[in-house]
Amino acid sequence: MSQDKAFWDRIARKYAQDPIADQASYEHKLEKTREHFTPDSRVLEYGCGTGSTALLHAPHVREIVATDLSDEMIRIGKERAAEAGVGNVHFTACDVADLAEPDGSFDVVLALNVLHLVPDRQAAMRISHDLLKPGGVFITSTACLGDSMAFIGLIKPVMRLFKAWPDFQIFKEARLVEELQACGFETEYRFRPAKSPVAFLISRKRNA
Repeated sequence: MSQDKAFWDRIARKYAQDPIADQASYEHKLEKTREHFTPDSRVLEYGCGTGSTALLHAPHVREIVATDLSDEMIRIGKERAAEAGVGNVHFTACDVADLAEPDGSFDVVLALNVLHLVPDRQAAMRISHDLLKPGGVFITSTACLGDSMAFIGLIKPVMRLFKAWPDFQIFKEARLVEELQACGFETEYRFRPAKSPVAFLISRKRNA
């Protein structure tokens, strides 16, 4: 078991109980995301955590495939879906690269609070691009620590040594947008709350 998977398994129950830090911004992101849904949409969310966002979106789409590396996160997501009587969110514990779905399977792909946690985000972007239908939408919410919190890299090795943090990458929002473009996306919407490192981006797959 990798250190990061073990970390997320260990904190999953606490993570599930933590309140949302900025409810107004979260509601805004939900609203903007739903502008790209139809009742027939097929949606992928990878790095779904305990499934809170997927379950909120479920009434607005046909199906959501929700994945996470953490077995414990997925277990909690399944429990929540059963308790809420939600049947169109399908949880699976896997890496997005291992998802058994053909190219062009999804209308929308969500990567929320995850791209800064993956070791190769460009690869994740390319996979997202391939899984989307032409003109499909990739929606991301990403901590861009390089814009205002680059200093955190100084203490990262110590926190990793004591298994207190998962691994994460430090980069700026401008770089993220450039990488999205290089992977075949055009970013159509950007939102970032004041004093927040988290950039919310809505990007569309360019037609070939």
